Amino acid sequence: MFDFRIDADDQATMYRDLASALEGLVAGESDAIANMANASALIYETLPDVNWVGFYRNIGGELVLGPFQGRPACIRMTFDQGVCGAAAKSRQVQRVEDVNAFPGHIACDSASKSEIVVPLIRDGEVLGVLDIDSPKRARFTAEDEAGIVRLGEILSRVL
Repeated sequence: MFDFRIDADDQATMYRDLASALEGLVAGESDAIANMANASALIYETLPDVNWVGFYRNIGGELVLGPFQGRPACIRMTFDQGVCGAAAKSRQVQRVEDVNAFPGHIACDSASKSEIVVPLIRDGEVLGVLDIDSPKRARFTAEDEAGIVRLGEILSRVL
């Protein structure tokens, strides 16, 4: 059993420690589902003001729900649907301050107000996306984005 307590006074330290903890969790483990499950739990327990952390996997060109922490979620979406689809299709991070203003947003949890989605790419292939929601509008900053992208880089190597 792992018990990570990441309490940092500043975001840079928190994301550094979170990345280090994630590296430790996935080290030597080749099962993608296990790695996504532990990663979603670690991120959910560490980041303040989040209500959903999880993965959508690219299965045959469709995003299919993977391991997550939070309320039940939408199961399938295309690359043309929602914030997750936009991240997968564009291969770019989507940091959305107000999900209700995002064209085509899929409201799986009505409590979510902002969202960040990082595409997970290895060898030019989109493996899926890391999706994090918050009940707080404009929750995610550029510093959050940099830290979460780092987490995505770690995960892309082991999924």
